[in-house]
Amino acid sequence: MGSFGAILRHPDDFYPLLKLKMAVRHAGKQIPPEPHWAFCYTMLHKVSRSFGLVIQQLDTELRNAGDRSIRPNARNVKYGSSLINLDTKICGCGCEDDTSIATEVKVPILMAFHRHIYDRDWHFSCGTKEYKVLMDQFHHVSTAFLELGKGYQEAIEDITMRMGAGMAKFICKEVETIDDYDEYCHYVAGLVGLGLSKLFHASGSEDLASDSLSNSMGLFLQKTNIIRDYLEDINEIPKSRMFWPRQIWSKYVNKLEELKYEENSVKAVQCLNDMVTNALLHVEECLTYMSALRAPAIFRFCAIPQIMAIGTLALCYNNIEVFRGVVKMRRGLTAKVIERTKTMSDVYGAFFDFSCMLKSKVDKNDPNATKTLSRIEAIQKTCRESGTLNKRKSYIINSEPRYNSTLIFRTSHYSRNSNCICQPTN
Repeated sequence: MGSFGAILRHPDDFYPLLKLKMAVRHAGKQIPPEPHWAFCYTMLHKVSRSFGLVIQQLDTELRNAGDRSIRPNARNVKYGSSLINLDTKICGCGCEDDTSIATEVKVPILMAFHRHIYDRDWHFSCGTKEYKVLMDQFHHVSTAFLELGKGYQEAIEDITMRMGAGMAKFICKEVETIDDYDEYCHYVAGLVGLGLSKLFHASGSEDLASDSLSNSMGLFLQKTNIIRDYLEDINEIPKSRMFWPRQIWSKYVNKLEELKYEENSVKAVQCLNDMVTNALLHVEECLTYMSALRAPAIFRFCAIPQIMAIGTLALCYNNIEVFRGVVKMRRGLTAKVIERTKTMSDVYGAFFDFSCMLKSKVDKNDPNATKTLSRIEAIQKTCRESGTLNKRKSYIINSEPRYNSTLIFRTSHYSRNSNCICQPTN
């Protein structure tokens, strides 16, 4: 539930952490009785706990809306969302990310994966730990998939086909330009956004969002993960995974792996800030997408990961620890985000607060400072114009002259120009 020391330092974390623990237990009790669905939900919680938890709430909240006619669709949205996320994990962490598999073996699997989901007899042993179990027992996933309505199957097949082809393309191609970077992120995450938008629309709960907005929802999450996971990816054995675009990192070092060396700390942080600034491009479209959602459960499903992403970027920005170890928001803050995110005013408030925190860390001597500040100010303008900031519970206290990372996160920050503290308050 969180370390005892952390709770002592942040006593107001206790109630949200307790609620989160109870929600996780409740989600475990809601696992369907059918063996194939039980496997899918159990594995989803293991390979993507945060998505697993918000997906688990979908059916309950839609069902409680009281309209019995939408319950089959609610089930399909919930199950379809689960399978889209599992398929992403299977294609990505199970197959694409396994650097021990030869390219000539991996590429055909990814290209044909959209057909394998119809085949209960297909499996391919690869990956490690939970991902290996997922691949070895793929028949459970295909059995579950075949129980969905035809429209949901077609949406998942289409997204899986395009995703597999895109992943295969970038196994044979380096991420050279920012356009390449956007294209890669589109294949592995933007397409998930498009697929989920189709599921939400097919359920009758939401209007169909534009491809551009749906794509931005995925790209913002994926770019955040790529930034945060630099060290894990570069240290991958037997071969590094490299997703940072050469167009950005080559301005600072000759080889991407050189960013992790202590003697390159200044250049590494400048490159990191460049990457974060690039990711901020997608925020305004994400806010537009979320502001149009009507179903409370779907809204929370979409909004919670986005708030976690802007919080993670605020943590990573100007932070040398990205190149030294694991950088995470503290668990109590995560629990508060999950507890508080109920309406769009909560989203605007969170994005405003985390962008304020990010802005306080911008070093005016950073080569991208002007561009970074411009993008932050655009985000804050959108949040202010919502007219809802006075309704939020703030994540920021402006009373301290110097940024104190221990109040928010588990790691230290490389910060010189800080004038606010990001601390959840009740």
